[in-house]
Amino acid sequence: MQGKARFIFPAILSGVMAFLMTAVITYLNLGMPPDFVARWLKAFVIAWPLAYCAALIASPIARKGTAWIVAKIEGQQS
Repeated sequence: MQGKARFIFPAILSGVMAFLMTAVITYLNLGMPPDFVARWLKAFVIAWPLAYCAALIASPIARKGTAWIVAKIEGQQS
């Protein structure tokens, strides 16, 4: 991935993941209290920037690991 996509893709991916994960974890920890949405959004606002930084760091590692695994699988099939 090159150019702006290198930064936009992890932003979208981390946003979706943080949104869903904070919803589930907030629900598991609190149930459905009247202030659920406020607590969930507070957790999301904290989680998204952290998830974005993690995605920027993890993406190159995951890309290399994926390439290595695929090369191993394709090498075994020959």
